[in-house]
Amino acid sequence: MTSGLLLVDKPQGVTSHDIVARARRLLGTRKVGHAGTLDPMATGLLLLGVDSSTRLLTYLVGLDKEYLATIRLGVATDTDDAEGEIVATSDASGVDDAAIAAGIAALTGPIEQVPSTFSAIKVDGRRAYDRARAGEEVALKPRPVVIRAFEVLAIRRGAATTDVDVRVACSSGTYIRALARDLGHSLGVGGHLTALRRSEVGPFSIADAVALPDPRSEPEAAADFDGEAALLAPAAVASLLFPVVRLGADAVRDLVHGKRVELQAPDAEVAAALTPDGRLAALVELRGGRARVLLGLPSEEVLP
Repeated sequence: MTSGLLLVDKPQGVTSHDIVARARRLLGTRKVGHAGTLDPMATGLLLLGVDSSTRLLTYLVGLDKEYLATIRLGVATDTDDAEGEIVATSDASGVDDAAIAAGIAALTGPIEQVPSTFSAIKVDGRRAYDRARAGEEVALKPRPVVIRAFEVLAIRRGAATTDVDVRVACSSGTYIRALARDLGHSLGVGGHLTALRRSEVGPFSIADAVALPDPRSEPEAAADFDGEAALLAPAAVASLLFPVVRLGADAVRDLVHGKRVELQAPDAEVAAALTPDGRLAALVELRGGRARVLLGLPSEEVLP
């Protein structure tokens, strides 16, 4: 199986680790990793690195994200989403559009966010959700995040609740569940997340993602799955993220063998160094016309 990035549309009700295991079976390799998980309730874009491209995942985990979500005002849960136990209810049918807009505006831009109690953050070596499920008091510290966009797409009012469909563009590490919780709290009615779909990670879009059949329950679809065709080549991934420098054959050989390579290119903290035929040779730092290797690909993938 060729190395590359696999863009997957995760369905609801399975974990991100289930999807990684499914990809390993479909692609016939153990070397599959992810660039950030989604909760089982959530759907949408997962980025999976395959074989040597797992080494690129370090450069993907911190990318900005975009989500489409539904926030239910009037009901608070202990997990801040629909999978939790209801802890408070209030009549939210009278919350008007202007109040919702003001609450969302206050949660837009650089903010300090307290992550959801039922999160994977470690507290003294244990996951916060494990401590919470054990009945322990969990106090997480606020973290700086940036909410670049928080837009209302639709508002639907029920007998005692109000559902708000939103689009959120945010920095990595943002908890959309916490946004739902904090919006409900600011409006005095409580709130939680009832639906979440990740639509973008950096330059990568859900429109380009594939669904992964389960080899155990969908053997025919799994047999027809063309994993190699679905992979995004390492050079294409790196070129979307970083400036590109093209190397001659001698420079590629020197780079692979650890020799110093001089390049007439602008300085860059990270650049994608490509071979003459367009493959990714390495990620490099460019300073003063010299290239320093940050991440090299296996020589058999680089040298002709």
